[in-house]
Amino acid sequence: MNSISAFSFLLYTLYLLTVASAATFNIRNNCPYVVWAAAVPVGGGKRLNPGETWPINVPRGTSKARIWARTNCQFDATGRGSCQTGDCQGLLECKAYGSPPNTLAEFGVGLGQHADLDLIDISNINGFNVPMEFSSDSPLCTDVMIKCTADIVGQCPKVLKVPGGCNGPCPVFKTDEHCCYSGNCEPTNFSRFFKDRCPDAYSYPKDDKTSLFTCPTGTDYKVIFCP
Repeated sequence: MNSISAFSFLLYTLYLLTVASAATFNIRNNCPYVVWAAAVPVGGGKRLNPGETWPINVPRGTSKARIWARTNCQFDATGRGSCQTGDCQGLLECKAYGSPPNTLAEFGVGLGQHADLDLIDISNINGFNVPMEFSSDSPLCTDVMIKCTADIVGQCPKVLKVPGGCNGPCPVFKTDEHCCYSGNCEPTNFSRFFKDRCPDAYSYPKDDKTSLFTCPTGTDYKVIFCP
């Protein structure tokens, strides 16, 4: 094998290893209205009409990742504009987290002691805008399905209610009690409002025991808006 062929073979092998270590996330819009899906740090953003699916590949080692839906957006030909909920600095292709309120699918891929575990959750800490399901889509992990489909917007406490969504108490009050800045906090009446309606989703920052799920690395996933 000559040096050029050997180099090409090495590049191809590295490509295959990269693909093999990535998790596929199929993001589907089952809502009867358009949503603008967002994914950070991998993916960016995409308009999804009802029934459309957007697959993204997430490399092993990705952490602090989020997927969410934006609603009532308007973008120009350059991909700049705004959304009523979940806006990410006015960009169609998000580069930063979205503005509350937004129902979040949060995850890290390959974060165990031996890079052998994925961590996944749904969070309402930043509030709620669109019903969501976040589940495994692989025989490697068949028993993980997180849902938050309650009428949170319709039942939202007045002080948290905004057009198109229901804010979390942390973005509204910005206090240690609700945001856990010091690392120590307990459930509040506002966090219980979310927990009572979506018991498998994060309702406040220390809600790990009932809201954090794991799958073996190599699992693929689906995130469904309006399941």
